[in-house]
Amino acid sequence: MKELGLVNRLYINRFTDFGAYLALRDGEEVLLPKGYLNGEEKAGDEVTVFVYTDSEDRPVAVTDMPLLILDQFGVLTCKEVTSFGAFMDWGLLKDLFVPNSEMAKPMTIGQKYLIRVCADYRSNRLIGVSKYREFLYPAPKDYVPGNECEGLIFEKTDLGYKVLLEDCYEGLLYSNEVFQELVIGEVRKLWVKKRREDGKIDLQLLPFGRVKYEEGAEKILQILQEKGFLPLNDRSEPEVIKQQLGMSKKQFKQCIGQLYKAREISIHEDGISLSSD
Repeated sequence: MKELGLVNRLYINRFTDFGAYLALRDGEEVLLPKGYLNGEEKAGDEVTVFVYTDSEDRPVAVTDMPLLILDQFGVLTCKEVTSFGAFMDWGLLKDLFVPNSEMAKPMTIGQKYLIRVCADYRSNRLIGVSKYREFLYPAPKDYVPGNECEGLIFEKTDLGYKVLLEDCYEGLLYSNEVFQELVIGEVRKLWVKKRREDGKIDLQLLPFGRVKYEEGAEKILQILQEKGFLPLNDRSEPEVIKQQLGMSKKQFKQCIGQLYKAREISIHEDGISLSSD
């Protein structure tokens, strides 16, 4: 079935007590259950549906849209773990099943994982696969230092944050170069730092070639780029500075002094912001 796992525009062939049967390209039909009809449809109408399989592995059409479609990567949350696999929340009534054989590592309820939606050739149903490296390739050589790219943050390790680029390539943001909280599942604008010999990409959060400051100043600057304003200045209480930035007041004053002299920030009565110069 060519429509399986995809968003399709299909025509209504006929109605039954259970819903409407939609025409497929191979001449067969798929049921759109009654609960997805508003009662105003008629034969010949075109409807936008997602086609997958129900709890008995029968093809079914729904008007709800999933977070991922066939052959697409995304970060999904684990809802249930069983002895034979895990179930992921992908926005549909029936969760996406990840068999044990397709797990990169054991899963935990509530945790997020990089998942690819695949068609199981044995059962002709959709499954999730977390063994993502089977679908990745070495990045092309046009990933050169300084190039801007967009990446999906999908896992945090001791080394740093793993990033998926173009659904095809793997990148890494090193922990000692990240001074802000990154959210697993978010898509970020990033810059290429280096293409390694194995084809993986070292990445950075800041544009290539921008002046680097000491670690504390870098952290403050990245927070300002994220939030626009920080309600701290040289008169703030040491405890407040430590709570928000994890640094002493002395270090904070040195950092904002460095940034102010470089005209990166403006100092106000109630805090600091990025310079408008």
